[in-house]
Amino acid sequence: MALLITEKCINCDMCDPECPNEAITMGPEIYEIDPDRCTECKGHYEKPTCQSVCPITNCIILDPEHIESEDELLEKFVTLQGLA
Repeated sequence: MALLITEKCINCDMCDPECPNEAITMGPEIYEIDPDRCTECKGHYEKPTCQSVCPITNCIILDPEHIESEDELLEKFVTLQGLA
């Protein structure tokens, strides 16, 4: 699954520079995650860095509208990194 930033976001700017896939950008009101670029940091880190640095509990969650298996996330990582 891609991740989703909820309305709990306080726009602290901690997540954006941590995303290795450049999937996080400022939306109209809060930061947003592009599901086409989010791999939950698979291929980069053991767990999503945006969740690790976010100071708000449960602000960044799994996006139920973008369900992907671990294999699909790793395939997306390979494609985004130009390794395919």
